[in-house]
Amino acid sequence: MIQPADDSQTRLFEEQDKPVKPTREASPARKRGSAKARPTDLGLKAPSQLAKNFVLDTNVLLHDPGCLDRFKDNHLCIPVDVLVELDRFKGEQSERGANARQVHRRLSESFSCRTRVTKGVPTEGGGTVRLVIYDPATCPKNFEQLNQFHRIFPDTEKVDHRILGATLLLMQYNQAPVVLVTKDLNMQLKARSVGIDCEDYLNDKVDPREVSSYDIRRIPVDPNELQRFASSGGLELPHERRPEVVLNQYVLLEAGEKQTMPARMAPEGQVVRLQIPEALKIPGGMALKPLNLGQRCLIDALLNPDVSLVTCYGHAGTGKTLVAVAAGLAEMFNRNYNGVTVSRPVVAMGDQLGFLPGTLEEKMRPWLQPIHDALDLLMRPPSPLGPRRKQKKDGGDNGKKPYEELLEQGVIEVEALAYIRGRSIPNRFFVLDEAQQLTPQEAKTVVTRMSRGSKLVLVGDPAQIDNPYVDSRSNGLVYTRNRLKGQPFTAHVALNRGERSELAEAGATLM
Repeated sequence: MIQPADDSQTRLFEEQDKPVKPTREASPARKRGSAKARPTDLGLKAPSQLAKNFVLDTNVLLHDPGCLDRFKDNHLCIPVDVLVELDRFKGEQSERGANARQVHRRLSESFSCRTRVTKGVPTEGGGTVRLVIYDPATCPKNFEQLNQFHRIFPDTEKVDHRILGATLLLMQYNQAPVVLVTKDLNMQLKARSVGIDCEDYLNDKVDPREVSSYDIRRIPVDPNELQRFASSGGLELPHERRPEVVLNQYVLLEAGEKQTMPARMAPEGQVVRLQIPEALKIPGGMALKPLNLGQRCLIDALLNPDVSLVTCYGHAGTGKTLVAVAAGLAEMFNRNYNGVTVSRPVVAMGDQLGFLPGTLEEKMRPWLQPIHDALDLLMRPPSPLGPRRKQKKDGGDNGKKPYEELLEQGVIEVEALAYIRGRSIPNRFFVLDEAQQLTPQEAKTVVTRMSRGSKLVLVGDPAQIDNPYVDSRSNGLVYTRNRLKGQPFTAHVALNRGERSELAEAGATLM
């Protein structure tokens, strides 16, 4: 429970505020003690006690540089130690570095007036933002909660501990609630262990129902309507029969348990039949047939020329990456696109590969090997003799795999996302694998790189995340789907049936 400072603490700071006339015999330590600041000079007191005080951790600012305007009429507190952490990242040529620089510019603009940065300046949301200074030398000696904190976390030089200490001081000098906002789970646990209210940054989190159910929406129809839909390829549904169904969403029309047909929601309340070939044919390679309803819906979205963004959820073994790459190769050979680019984040976009040995291609190969495996499988020439014969090292076959020649020509690109910032990608079929590892800002960077004529396919599993600052509800994949759903150029498919093997399917669902 948050308690205001008592009279004894107020008197303590009033005594510290009294000017002390230095004498010739005064020691350096005594001179330093005479310069202790008041709580208002340290940003510990809010401009008013009518709104909450939110303390922002570094990862929140890096996650969303625009978060300063998303807390409405509340007070935002940024510990100066957060600025020290931001300074470590501002030189990076990555999305994280760009976000750090954007935060610095935003704060510089906010504090450009002559008002002290610790007193607070207005934000666009109607609140204020101010810097908070944590100085253990000015801490009241009778603040038992802070003394206990110092006993539990004696390392006062660690940035996380200094942010927690500043939050405890804010709780001491403000009657309104003080809340620490951080995306670091360990930081949240530390905060709660010393009695600090803590929250995750929720502005870009989607509804749990968006990622919990992969089942296709079922719409009951009359048997006669289903027969008419099968013959004409379209059916108009009144609004009350298609609740919460958005444009380009895939549904299953059912007339009883056994009579069903998949359909896609078109404009003006129409549902239309899927337009997919019997198989995705790769010249000189294999023909990939859809094995289940989800893959059929995905192929329909991938081949739809009016859809320029496809998002796909699916756990391991559902074929999301293989189907997306196969559709890209088929469209490229049909000359609908100039080439195919397949990419994936290196754990999280922006991580550097410079310390790994070898050339750039050799550095990226371990991360991109699953994509090479998919290309090799799809473009491998079928052999009537059974197992693939060894290629000759000279003569007609120079020992290269079929897709490697296209890689050298630039028709197929396989690359990491670390260097996508600043690019403009026209007329390409762009497949981004493991998109759930992206932050919303990184996903926005990828989406805004697409030029006219390009198609972007984001695939991933929201349940498998290695990035410590996103989760199943706040990663770039689900964020992109949530913010752009219902647009005429977007489509979404969820795959819930594994096709890799019975073992892989059991492992994905039971382990």
